[in-house]
Amino acid sequence: MTDQTDLTPEAGATNEEQQNLPQAAIQKIYVKDVSFEAPNLPEMFSVEYKPQIKMEMNSKSRKVADDNFEVILTISVKSEIEDKTVFLAEVQQAAILLVKNVSEEQLQHTLSVMGPETLYPYIRETIASLIGKAGFPPVQIAPINFQVLYMQKLQQAKTEAEAGTSAEPETTIQ
Repeated sequence: MTDQTDLTPEAGATNEEQQNLPQAAIQKIYVKDVSFEAPNLPEMFSVEYKPQIKMEMNSKSRKVADDNFEVILTISVKSEIEDKTVFLAEVQQAAILLVKNVSEEQLQHTLSVMGPETLYPYIRETIASLIGKAGFPPVQIAPINFQVLYMQKLQQAKTEAEAGTSAEPETTIQ
């Protein structure tokens, strides 16, 4: 099954004009890596289940062909009761995106926002399924606004760049 999200071409545009318009389409969605550990079972089934849940998330992308990019969204969920690990689930959900005729800024936005937003429902379902199959109540992973995360990342990079240029003296090489 292929999911596609194309940027809509203008009505009345010629075939050549349409080929030069920005395009973004999902070519393939797949699970790249899955890890699940429950090191203290079955003992943890006999204690009151009031775990402390920790979640980490990461997204990265790389070019795999001319206009094709792989986006990988990784989520790790760890459940602990006192000092004992109940379970640790880690999933890498990935997609191949076709991205054409866009600026570098638009490309980064597509890979940092559209890719993870597309993958997020898939990775949530995979994690919930793993946890349920291990015999635990489902963990509700809250929705995430990847646009806000991307804007925060841009602002942080801008702040660091401004701090870096004002903190370092100018150097002239002749």
